[in-house]
Amino acid sequence: MEPRFGSKNEKPWSKERPSLCQTQHKFSRMMSDDNQDTFKSVSRKPGLQIWTINNMQMVPVPAQGFGNFFEGDCYIVLFMSKGSVQSADIHYWIGNSSSQDEQGAAAIFLTQLDEHLGGGPVQYREVQGNESPRFRSYFKNGLIYKKGGVASGFHHVDTNVYNVLRLLHVKGRKHVTASEVEVSWSSFNNGDIFLLDMGKAIVQWNGPQSNRREKLKAVLLAQDIRDRERGGRAQIGVVEGGDEKDSPELMKVLMAVLGQRAGPLKEALPDDRPDQVQNTSVRLYHVFENSGNLVVQEVATQPLTQDLLHSSDCYILDQRGSSVMVWKGKQASKEERKEALNRAMGYIKAKNYPSSTSVKVMTEGGESAMFKHMFKSWSDRGQTQGLGSAYSMGKIAKVEQVKFDVMELHARPELAAQQRMVDDGSGDVKVWRIEDLELAEVNPSTYGQFYGGDCYLVLYTYQISNHQQYILYMWQGRHATKDEITASAYQAVDVDNKYNGAPVQVRVVMGKEPRHFLAIFKGKLVIFEGGTGRPGVANPEGGARLFQVRGTNEMNTKATEVPSRASSLNTNDVFLLKTDHICFLWYGKGCSGDERVMGRAMSDVLSKQDKQVVMEGQEPAEFWVNLGGKAPYANDKRLQKDEPPHSPRLFECSNQIGKFRMTEVDDFAQSDLDEEDVMLLDTWEEIFLWVGNSANQYETKESWNSAQDYLRTHPAGRDPDTPVLFVKQGFEPPTFTGWFNAWDPHKWSDLNNTNLNKSADGGGYGAPGGPASSPPAYRIHGGDLSPRPSTPSSPSTQRNSASVTLSPSSPSTGGSAIFLAPELLVNKTPDELPAAVDPELREDYLSDKDFENLLGTTRADFKRLPKWRQSDMKKKAGLF
Repeated sequence: MEPRFGSKNEKPWSKERPSLCQTQHKFSRMMSDDNQDTFKSVSRKPGLQIWTINNMQMVPVPAQGFGNFFEGDCYIVLFMSKGSVQSADIHYWIGNSSSQDEQGAAAIFLTQLDEHLGGGPVQYREVQGNESPRFRSYFKNGLIYKKGGVASGFHHVDTNVYNVLRLLHVKGRKHVTASEVEVSWSSFNNGDIFLLDMGKAIVQWNGPQSNRREKLKAVLLAQDIRDRERGGRAQIGVVEGGDEKDSPELMKVLMAVLGQRAGPLKEALPDDRPDQVQNTSVRLYHVFENSGNLVVQEVATQPLTQDLLHSSDCYILDQRGSSVMVWKGKQASKEERKEALNRAMGYIKAKNYPSSTSVKVMTEGGESAMFKHMFKSWSDRGQTQGLGSAYSMGKIAKVEQVKFDVMELHARPELAAQQRMVDDGSGDVKVWRIEDLELAEVNPSTYGQFYGGDCYLVLYTYQISNHQQYILYMWQGRHATKDEITASAYQAVDVDNKYNGAPVQVRVVMGKEPRHFLAIFKGKLVIFEGGTGRPGVANPEGGARLFQVRGTNEMNTKATEVPSRASSLNTNDVFLLKTDHICFLWYGKGCSGDERVMGRAMSDVLSKQDKQVVMEGQEPAEFWVNLGGKAPYANDKRLQKDEPPHSPRLFECSNQIGKFRMTEVDDFAQSDLDEEDVMLLDTWEEIFLWVGNSANQYETKESWNSAQDYLRTHPAGRDPDTPVLFVKQGFEPPTFTGWFNAWDPHKWSDLNNTNLNKSADGGGYGAPGGPASSPPAYRIHGGDLSPRPSTPSSPSTQRNSASVTLSPSSPSTGGSAIFLAPELLVNKTPDELPAAVDPELREDYLSDKDFENLLGTTRADFKRLPKWRQSDMKKKAGLF
């Protein structure tokens, strides 16, 4: 029986090449010698370089034309990165109307440029409308698709040329594209934004159903066209499609160019297709030639490990068609490496994948961050151990840390991010335990003792530049009840509200404590497998108890209870065996002197009994008797493996269509944090959920689940208990800001003073024939932009129908109090409420008198009631 394609058996592909490959062979001989001079002008300085293909030649595109792409052309885009180790990315972009000849020539130039640069760059194939996040990151203000191309007589952009008349249809919130459309009212619709570009003037028309983020992106694109193509000398005017009467002079300009509008405009068009859902189906294939036939052999499915890749071979990694990545081993033959892109295209054709499928080609040692994230673990050749390097052994992470100066962490957020430490743990600590679903303060003398049958809240307070900062840890025991786990989340929201939404919330699963959590207990952190720390409750005595001690100093040490049997031992660690009358301190052969010191200190925390030091291999019989007899245990020092760092990745999160979807933001910066969104920052060891002040209520509530979905569906088989940190806009800790280059702590407060209708030189927008003064101020639908703390249960919400943001009477929200009549709040659906009223906090918008009349109690007494009682009273009053 003939083997099936995609199995681990071999199947040769047909010798017939796709038409693109035929085209490449056709022109490869023509271009082999003549183009050596082309690459002499290639700069190796950091930055962007672009060429278009003209008569089978690479023609440089001037910087003024960057971001403009003719649909009838193909382009080569080279980006050289900054840094101590320079890397390069090469893209070839295919216009929808480009010819097969141009596509073939571009692919050949791509390969030749790769060879010219030493074979190290990552190669990308980009198709119009389906560009990779990496490609789009070069053009922050958006891409402009222009009709025609070089062959049709069109010319690329020249600065200061004003004989322009075009209509651009602008789409997208995160990644903006603008396509040239017919200069006519028939091209307009109610949901999108259009730019009428007349050379010396640009008029932006905002569809009535377009949102604030889309309008802002279109403004930035219009400014970019003005500054880059017109030398800053064009005027810009903004018309709100729903309030055209407010801009009469600009409407005269539109009518003069477009004519009178006949009939209503078309309805809104659906947004661009959502990005692919994170794909858990990842397959690795070995690709090679056999007797002139191309053979594909499946090697493995996820989770993948790095040792599957051999330097002498080439591989294809297929993420179920959402992305195809080719890996070229350094020792693979020159022919194999040259044919890598062709093989990827042949693979796509054989699989019947769309021609727009993303393709990336990379060489061993030059892998992209996305490629590395597909593997369970990854270590770069020659990688050295740095600050805070983590080790994985068994089920508990072993962390080595270098001593550091806390002031240096505050001065260098990037160091704080790499260390996962906001400070040295010397701040104030307060601990509560969940008892009867309410908070009960824990006796400070028992701080650091956590029982698997309990849930705890730990509030950590520290200062940066004389400003109070907070972290709220939610520690959830493995054996706690579901009600207690749920109560811990509710109580965390309550504590968060009391501190005006400032705390960073961190969900901590038992046994997965992050580094900073260890540091705040100063080498006295003990995790008991079961039981409870509640006073007056006697935990059952289980005889001998065994604790594994990990750490080299008080910043990184914890003791974890493990099963009391010999198989729990590990030669690399210190263990404490506590019996009724003695405590054995067992030193494995692989542990260091610092680990032994911390083991001795931890033994004093766990037991006041006599301590007997036991060296591995010299154990007395009583030691083994208390463990139930001798048994094999982990005694291979090679278990200590470096857990290598992965490059951080930022995603915009969305549940708009009922499925968790993510849009990756490549080469991210602080400006990519959209205040209307939930953003996920994956630093591999931790997951940050950043919630913008105007993020929609559903996505904010679901953000915890979104993080779990992300970990659960990650192709590398990530640990679902990876710590998740909940960060709100304006309250970002240095462990978060340190992953961003040049973080501006005043950015959010400055937004309130930003007038989007101002030009770069401070003047108002105008247009030929327009008024001397600027048009009406740019309307921000849903209210002002001033930051307000939001929580998972009470996010700040904004609606398009209001021009002011309402501040409730609760002191937790800040701002002046605005009280509403009860009839506006009682028995109303969320959509019927006044704009910016949080449906779950309606009572905060009542005056004290109305509050008492409706709920039968004072506001202060109501706050003291348990949550379930509050909810019951609100339902009866029609406020739920």
